[in-house]
Amino acid sequence: MTRVTGGDLVVRILQQAGVDRMFGINGAHIDSVYQAALDHRLPIVDVRHEMNAGHAAEGYARVRNALGVALLTAGGGFTNAVTSMANAHLDRTPVLYLAASGPLADDQTNTLQAGLDQVAIATPVTKWAHRVTRASLIPRILARAIRTALSAPRGPVLVDIPWDVLTEQIDLPDLATELLNGADHGPGLSQAGAQQILGMLSEARRPVIIAGSEVPRSGADAELRAFAERLGVPLMSDYEGLGAITLSPVNFGLLQGLNGLPSGAEPDLVIMAGLRFGLTTAHGSGALIPRGARVVQIDPSGGELGLLQPVALSVAADPLPVFQDLNRELAAGQATGPDLAGWRNTLRAHLQRRREAVAAQVVHDERIHPYDTVRAIAAAVPESSVVVADGALTYLWLSETISETPVSAFLCHGYLGSMGVGMGVALGAQAAARDTNVVLVTGDGSVGYSLGEFDSMVRAGLGAVVVVLNNRAWGATLHAQEIIHGKDRVVNNRLENGSYAAAAIALGADGHQVRTLDELAPTLAKALQSGRPSCVEVHVSLDPIPPEERVIMGGSPF
Repeated sequence: MTRVTGGDLVVRILQQAGVDRMFGINGAHIDSVYQAALDHRLPIVDVRHEMNAGHAAEGYARVRNALGVALLTAGGGFTNAVTSMANAHLDRTPVLYLAASGPLADDQTNTLQAGLDQVAIATPVTKWAHRVTRASLIPRILARAIRTALSAPRGPVLVDIPWDVLTEQIDLPDLATELLNGADHGPGLSQAGAQQILGMLSEARRPVIIAGSEVPRSGADAELRAFAERLGVPLMSDYEGLGAITLSPVNFGLLQGLNGLPSGAEPDLVIMAGLRFGLTTAHGSGALIPRGARVVQIDPSGGELGLLQPVALSVAADPLPVFQDLNRELAAGQATGPDLAGWRNTLRAHLQRRREAVAAQVVHDERIHPYDTVRAIAAAVPESSVVVADGALTYLWLSETISETPVSAFLCHGYLGSMGVGMGVALGAQAAARDTNVVLVTGDGSVGYSLGEFDSMVRAGLGAVVVVLNNRAWGATLHAQEIIHGKDRVVNNRLENGSYAAAAIALGADGHQVRTLDELAPTLAKALQSGRPSCVEVHVSLDPIPPEERVIMGGSPF
């Protein structure tokens, strides 16, 4: 009979589940998994901080639409990754955090990297957290964890395995494939439900469909686009849903563009496809989703339906089966409804006025204006690239232009709003799609969290391009201090030392300085063509305030 360790069982189950790489930092407690991964040729991308192992697993999961896996050693290795768990939890990203812990035999002995309940710490920021106490239980517990992470609504899970369980040797059990047989996406719509939605669309004069994270998570991109294009309904999205709509001729960008539509010109029907009420919908204020509009909300979590605004129809389901059912109903009958060309023209004209209003406020100084910078980036990024955004001002500026780029995914720091996620997410995204251009657009503040990951990218051969908008400050909090307290009360927000391009070079990557707008496009093209990890440091002005920052501070965009 073949004898195997607990670590060997972990790797066998993960490979059976389709995992083709993991992210982590080695440590004595978790080394049994690393040794087994070496034996079974399961690659591990080693990073420089466990936070970024988690964020890389998030980026991988969001690009592959699959399970991400982060390996954590005990104690500080585990606690370093808690921010990533919280990020994945709020954004509903399926990540398995596999954490080693101190030996069961040494429980309550004040031994190294033990003495804390990792399951208790992880429970509030995961869908499920569990400790394995015998090697024979590893297949069943891991299978449950994987199913839990991938079932809607998706999210992170933690499996804690003590060192002496990972090193325990047992006879190789029968790893029945049915342990991991995947469930489908659950029920969609009844025929009556599909006809009700189509009936609402036939009556609407100004409908819009807004895609959220659950559209790409459920693999509904193509079905959603086919449905909207057949009926001519404008598609919009929050940041996580953007990649689902940019290739469509009825792409109208991020839903923040709905702000400021005149009375009588707002949408009269809003279909929220895998979109939650909250941060990206201006909560329940009606500023983006009008109070007078009929709302159809589709989300796998029943608790999210009608959370902050009344909805005319709520559908507790993944978007994929819902839009499959809607498309089948369309194919079985005749699509009816008003000609929406006039509504699309009205909405395009409104969005163009927004762009013109932003451009009209550009005032040039000795540094590059951030709006000019993000326009140039949006124009230069190749089609089907993955774009990652980090930072506060940087993200807010980029949100004004990124929807004009046919990206395959747009990945941000999400509901947690955690600065510094970008390097890890970009690393994981590039590992998930090695032949795809991955561009991280970040600020000088946020990139400082994880500069060491340039070294990780070099060692792993991951050619992500990192564009740093350097305004020498924590810009968003500096602006807030100026507005609330006055310019003489700005404190602890200046970042005026060093070169990020030089830091990248020191860690083995390429580095480029951009001080004029004309230099940006060719420099970015050179970095992308190199296939190497690169830092493009762009020196931008600090003073300009992006439209959405004004909204956050309680004002209008312009």
